[in-house]
Amino acid sequence: MKMHGLGNDFVVLDARARALDVTPALARALADRHFGVGFDQLAVIGTGGEGDAHLTFLNADGSTSAACGNATRCIARFLMTETGRDRLVLTTDAGRLEAVEAGAGRVSVNMGPPQTDWRAVPLASETDTLHLPIDGDPVATGMGNPHCTFFVEDAEAVDLARFGPAIEHHPLYPERTNVQVATLTGPDRLRMRVWERGAGITLASGSSSCATAVAAARRGLTGRAVTIDLDGGTLDVDWREDGVWMTGPTAHVFDGVLTDDWLEAVT
Repeated sequence: MKMHGLGNDFVVLDARARALDVTPALARALADRHFGVGFDQLAVIGTGGEGDAHLTFLNADGSTSAACGNATRCIARFLMTETGRDRLVLTTDAGRLEAVEAGAGRVSVNMGPPQTDWRAVPLASETDTLHLPIDGDPVATGMGNPHCTFFVEDAEAVDLARFGPAIEHHPLYPERTNVQVATLTGPDRLRMRVWERGAGITLASGSSSCATAVAAARRGLTGRAVTIDLDGGTLDVDWREDGVWMTGPTAHVFDGVLTDDWLEAVT
C-alpha cells in the first residue's frame, strides 16, 4: 500500500498473513522514486506483541527506525477501517502506542513519553539536552528516535539541504539524528521544517513534530499543546501526562503488487 501523512509518504507491506523477508537492499530499491515506488519510510505490519499489530520501520537508505508517527497514524486508520474499531494499540520497537479516531478524517496517536536524559536520546556523552554544545543552541529529544531541534528566526531561510546532513552526522549523536528548524509564529504555533535521518528533507514528520513541541515547551516558548505547520500541512501535538499525542490527517493512496521480475532484479 502507498500512504502519506501530510506528504510524508510510506510504502506499507502487510506481513500478517505471511512472513516477508524485508532486507535493507529491498527497502532501498522500493524507496527509489524512479526505479521503484518511492517513499520516505517503509512500514511493515506484522503480528505478535501485546497490541493489535506490530509495526517495523525502515528509512529510504535501508536503515531501521524505531518510530514513525505519521506512518503509525496512517496504518491505524487502515486497521480501524478493517476492524470497524475506533481505538487500537500498536506496538513498535519504541514501545506500545495507542491510536484513537479523532474525527474529520484525523487520527490521534500517543507517541509515548519523550526522552530528555542524554543517555536515552541517545547522545555520545553527558550533556544538557536543553542546551546542546552545538552552534545554534539546539535541544535534544528522544521520541523513539533521536532529534535535534533548532529554534531560528526564520525557518524558511535555512538551507536545510546543506544544514541537515551536517547535523544528522554530528558526533554528539552516535545513532545519527533527525533535524528540525522551527520558528515561533504565534501563541502555541510553530513553523517547522525537517531533515530526517536516512531520508533527507521530508514534507512532514510526526516524531519530529512531537520532539519540536516538547523542546518548545521545555524552553518556555509555548505551552504543552501546540499547532505545527509543516511543508505538507498541519499537525496538532499535545504533551500530556501519559505521553505526547499527535493528531492529523491520513491518506491511503493506492494498493499494488510487486512483480516477480522486479523483485528478482533487486534482491
